[in-house]
Amino acid sequence: MIRFENLTKSFRVRGERRVVIDDLNLTLPTGKSLALLGRNGAGKSTLLEMISGTIRPDSGRIISDGSISWPVGFGGSFHRELTGAQNVRFIARIYGVDTDELLKFVEDFAELGKFFYMPVRSYSSGMRSRLAFGASMGIRFDTYLVDETTAVGDAAFKRKSRAVFADRMHHSSSIMVNHSMGQVREFCNAGLVLENGRLQYFEDLEEAIEVHQALMA
Repeated sequence: MIRFENLTKSFRVRGERRVVIDDLNLTLPTGKSLALLGRNGAGKSTLLEMISGTIRPDSGRIISDGSISWPVGFGGSFHRELTGAQNVRFIARIYGVDTDELLKFVEDFAELGKFFYMPVRSYSSGMRSRLAFGASMGIRFDTYLVDETTAVGDAAFKRKSRAVFADRMHHSSSIMVNHSMGQVREFCNAGLVLENGRLQYFEDLEEAIEVHQALMA
């Protein structure tokens, strides 16, 4: 369960206040994998970051009774001067999981070779995404937050990534931002539509997609 209570978030854009989440009150059901739909700039990534705790709302709060990942594929929070391995060790301590097990999983999964033991500042954006994706998949969260990325890298790595994510979805739920309706239909079974600061829940995924596409037309 994730509950939003009087949640509001805004940004200053060219001297004006732009509200992206407007006094939101909504409870998301347990066990649903949700597609988070909305136009570019609607605030989808902002909402995911608030759910994960990486940014704070202007007012209100978010309550959850389960563990929640950071946005999968987001590598911006890694310490640039630490190696990939050192960052993974730090993550393991933060989330209270076995350090050696997480290190082994990420090293095998991310396929970074010698770069795993080099500073993250030397990584390409794709390498950071692979490290972040591997680290998030190596921890069993109740809810995974997915912002556009369920797979990175070449075709073989993408197949492996999608397979491990599908496996996690047997036991966990997700909130997924993705512009591919094919992937949305593959991984989600209900939907959310964010428009003008308002978030609407749909038990029927196809109804959510229909509403979203009508708004985009």
